[in-house]
Amino acid sequence: MNVVSASDKTALAGMLDAGWIAPQTVVREVAEVIAEVRARGDAAVLEFARRFDNESFELSKLRAPIPMLESARGLVPREIGAALELAKERIARFHRRQRLPDIAYVEEDGSRYAVQRRPLGSVAIYVRHGGAGSAVLMGAVPAKIAGVGRVAVFSPVGRDGIPPSLLFACALCGVDELYAVGGAQAIAAAAFGTESIAPVEKIVGRGGIWTTEAKRQVFGRCGVDALAGPAEVLVVADDGANSEYVVGELLALAERPGVTRLAVLSESRPLLEAVAQLIDTLDLGTPQRGELGNAIATYCRLIAASTRDELFEVLNRFAPAYLSLQVRDASAYLDQIFAAGTVFVGDLTPLVTGEYLAGTNHVVPTSGTARFASSLSLEEFTRSFSVVENSPERIASDAPLLALLAEFEGLPQHAQTARMRYGS
Repeated sequence: MNVVSASDKTALAGMLDAGWIAPQTVVREVAEVIAEVRARGDAAVLEFARRFDNESFELSKLRAPIPMLESARGLVPREIGAALELAKERIARFHRRQRLPDIAYVEEDGSRYAVQRRPLGSVAIYVRHGGAGSAVLMGAVPAKIAGVGRVAVFSPVGRDGIPPSLLFACALCGVDELYAVGGAQAIAAAAFGTESIAPVEKIVGRGGIWTTEAKRQVFGRCGVDALAGPAEVLVVADDGANSEYVVGELLALAERPGVTRLAVLSESRPLLEAVAQLIDTLDLGTPQRGELGNAIATYCRLIAASTRDELFEVLNRFAPAYLSLQVRDASAYLDQIFAAGTVFVGDLTPLVTGEYLAGTNHVVPTSGTARFASSLSLEEFTRSFSVVENSPERIASDAPLLALLAEFEGLPQHAQTARMRYGS
């Protein structure tokens, strides 16, 4: 594998062109699925579920029963159940600390202001096939902490049925509804509703390219958290980094389906050369390496920055969902990071930590959308509204100015409502 310069625009084409842009074929196919589900409801959901997930799918199995927690414990090995309970506890601790108080204050003239927050009424948590228990926790735990009234999980089910860990996680988190359907049809059903599925106010969770594009297309009908699509990682390393750890993070993300952005960024060319040599010795082209080797060969870049400023320019343009910061003095880097989903600091914090037990949320903005979006947080499950109450002194002072401004902008009826308040 070759090391490329951070200034080589050709070599980095596509890697730094941040933004969610799905292929036109995907855009069209998703639009067709959404239109069909919107028009035909359950019948379309059944048709697409049989076509894409399970040809023997029956509509009667669309809504799956969630067992009581004590019964659900017997569905998974004891160690797995304990690990998921530990993950739930840590996710809860991290997200409870994100609570924001309502704001209320009174100005000197007696006018009152407030910002009040309320939980959403309903959310859908999308869990892609194989995501199972951990993905349920990432959405359901903060939703319940926020006080969301109805939490529904949507997940595709293959011939093997619903994964036991998914059932256990739903029981553990008090999920209200579980639907055995995935893909763009699940997103459409959650957004518009069908005969069997009531629509929700917001859809959260990460998925593949079709579900992520579907979330983009239904936004406006309901809310979405972020465009949390296929996984990606940028490893920023200095000359003291362990090249095996660096390569390990690349391989970990490469084994996830749909990955398109994997990179190592460093001012140290010797470190990058060591990483390149290690990747070459892994013989990723063998059939045994399969898709993992193909992902590394196709999508991985080793990027040499000539200066620290150039390194930060590339980092923030990349805007990674996952940033692995394998450097000696992380604090010197963190102050200059403006666009990332989750930052994993030091060689003792592998990305797998964030996937399961860290307590941080693994639903993160991908495709460079971390430039303007954030990881899933408690705030995503609430809405806020502003409150203002003028005092007599305030309206007497403001009304002439309000009328003046409204007239200036060609809004005479606005101006009149101001004049009514001061009798002119």
